[in-house]
Amino acid sequence: MPGSEASTKLTVRNDSDIVEAYEFEVVGECAPWTSVEPARLSLYPGTSEQVTVLLRPPRSPEVRAGEIPLGVRVLPAERPESMVVSETTVVVEPFLQQRAELVPERRRAWRSARFHVEVHNDGNTPINVALVAAESDDQLRVTVPAEPTAVDPGMRVELPVRARVGKVLWFGSPLAWPVRLTATSTAGVLPASGEATQAEELEGELLQLPVFPKWLLALLALLLALLLAWLMLVRPAVQSAAREATDGRAEELVEVGKQQAAAAQDQPSQGQQPGGDQPPSGQHQQGQQGQRDAGGGEQSSSTIEVRTNTGGQGTGTYVVPAGKVFRVTDLVLANHQGDEGVLTIAFGERTVTTIALETFRNQDYHWVTPIDVPENSTVSATVACARPGTPASGRQAPNCLQLLNVSGALADMPRG
Repeated sequence: MPGSEASTKLTVRNDSDIVEAYEFEVVGECAPWTSVEPARLSLYPGTSEQVTVLLRPPRSPEVRAGEIPLGVRVLPAERPESMVVSETTVVVEPFLQQRAELVPERRRAWRSARFHVEVHNDGNTPINVALVAAESDDQLRVTVPAEPTAVDPGMRVELPVRARVGKVLWFGSPLAWPVRLTATSTAGVLPASGEATQAEELEGELLQLPVFPKWLLALLALLLALLLAWLMLVRPAVQSAAREATDGRAEELVEVGKQQAAAAQDQPSQGQQPGGDQPPSGQHQQGQQGQRDAGGGEQSSSTIEVRTNTGGQGTGTYVVPAGKVFRVTDLVLANHQGDEGVLTIAFGERTVTTIALETFRNQDYHWVTPIDVPENSTVSATVACARPGTPASGRQAPNCLQLLNVSGALADMPRG
């Protein structure tokens, strides 16, 4: 039996004609835990004597149960060529020794949680391990493997366990559900002691959490109170104030309309004055054309997009059409990604501004006196991209992207 001691006798006879000394060497799987006493024996010719072979197998899974061959080599000192080996068989008895552990011992979940049972076979014979869930509350169901699991000596296995509560806990405090299991090991080879099985009790806990915590209930109650206050107090007051303001404004508009109608009746029509001077039709059209030119021509705007790779430089341009002059009054810049680098804006040969991209997301410029950009000249935006930024999506952009919107009047070039 591993962990105990056993012995046997070996008879050595000197059949030679000289005095011989013998040494002993244990061979085979039993050698690490077997010794011979005495270790050296001297015999006269024709005499014999016995030595003791001691077996001390450790209580370890490395010493497997079953039959193991044992050999003792007898080594003569004077005539080593006459060496002999005596052989026998050692029967190592099986023993059971298991360790089972529920991992983890505590789980937190809304309704279902997974555990596992770690089983270590510290015995010297294969075992079959079966898990049985103890009867508990009807609301808790514990699922274990249906068939036993084989575990070899010195090995470890993990057996899955699942615990599930019948109902969801919506509100309130967490509930603790006990998880109790029995791990039973059965030996493949019947031990000499007759103890063919071992059982071990395991305990754990499933802590069921409520879906909605207490603070959320308080928040919902507060929001409901605010909504009721709005519907019952604030909203009627706002609607009343809006109606009063609308009625007052309508009365004001009616009064202004009456005053304008009275003034129109009192003022004589210029076209009905006898002998009145009227300008010729050609001069009237020239005056309208002059006012249109003085106003700066037709309103126009253009958007320039500049997309630049990291470490590179890109330029976007708008070319003023031939025969026109672009009178710029407004400039809007967009750096919506938050890129880093330098932006340079130029009207023709003139640099208007140079600005670091990281200092703005949106920027605008306005001029009371327009800046004239003549025909065939360009409005350009040059970007030196140092590092692309991160837009509202939360993922860094692959390159820099800037937008430039320039607005003003597109008028005809003055003729010399």
